[in-house]
Amino acid sequence: MRLDGPESQNIDDRRGGGFGGGFGGGNGGGIAVGGLGGVVLLILALVFGVDPSVIMGGGGGSDPQYVPRQERPYDGPQGRAPAPQGTPQAGAQSNDAGRRFIGQVLRETEQVWNAQFQAIGRRYEEPVLVLFSGATQSGCGAAQAQTGPFYCPNDRRVYIDLDFMAQLQRQLRAGGDFAAAYIVAHEVGHHVQNLLGILPRVQQAQARGGNENALQVRVELQADCLAGVWANQAQRARNILEDGDIEEGMNAAAAVGDDRVSGGRLRPESFTHGSSRQRVQWFRRGLEQGNLQACDTFSGN
Repeated sequence: MRLDGPESQNIDDRRGGGFGGGFGGGNGGGIAVGGLGGVVLLILALVFGVDPSVIMGGGGGSDPQYVPRQERPYDGPQGRAPAPQGTPQAGAQSNDAGRRFIGQVLRETEQVWNAQFQAIGRRYEEPVLVLFSGATQSGCGAAQAQTGPFYCPNDRRVYIDLDFMAQLQRQLRAGGDFAAAYIVAHEVGHHVQNLLGILPRVQQAQARGGNENALQVRVELQADCLAGVWANQAQRARNILEDGDIEEGMNAAAAVGDDRVSGGRLRPESFTHGSSRQRVQWFRRGLEQGNLQACDTFSGN
C-alpha cells in the first residue's frame, strides 16, 4: 500500500511504553501461540467473532457474560465493565511502525467516509481507534489480548491489540499490509452502519425474535462490502493500492469465512459472519462499485 499521508488524530494509545512491534514483525507481548491447527482456529474465532467452543469442541457454547444486544460489541467479546475516559493522542506523527500504519489507514477511512456522508447530506462522526496491549476496557466490556479487533457501538470506538495482530499474521503466514488494512476497514464499516442506524434496527429486529444469526451474517457481510467501498474510493482519490493488494484483501476475506474457520464443522444456519464465498463476494462488490448502494446485504443474496 502507498500510505504517504498523515496519521489520524483519533488514536487513543493505551499500550504504555516499550512497544516495538508492528505488522509482520516485532516480538511484543501479545499471546504466545504454537503451531497451526486448533490453536489458529481458536485465534480466528476470537478475532472474527465465531464462538470458540463451537470450533474447538463442536458444542453450542455458553454465554456466561451475556448482556443486552444493544451493549454487544461487533467482532469482539461480551462484558459489562465501563470504558475509561481515554482521549485521542494528537501531535507529531509516531515513530512506532504499527501505530503509524494504523493511523494512516484510519485517516484514509476518515477521508473516504467524510466525503461519502457529505454526498448524502450527512455528517460523518469520526470514530476513535483504541490501541491496547494485554487488556483494556471498552463500553462493551473487557478486552484482552486474545480478543482481536472489534467495534463497540456504545462508545463508538474500534479496539485493536497490535501485538496480537502481529502474532496472528506470523502464525497464519498472512503477511501483507492490505490484509491488515481490510480488518481495520471492516471494523470502521461497523461504525458506518451504526451512524446510519443499521445496527440499532438490526438489534431491534433481533429483540423481536428475528433470526439472530441470519441478521448478524448480513451485518458482517455489509461491513465487508463497506471495506471494499473504502478501498475503491481511496484508490480513486489517492492511488493507495499496489500490485497484490487486492489479492491480499480477497484472501483475507476468504480466510475468515465461517466455513473455512470451522473446518466445515459449522452448518450454514449457525454462521455468524458468512461463508468464504459470501465474504469475498461482498468485499468484491464494494470494491468494484464503490458506493453505499452496492452494500444492501439485507435484500441481496
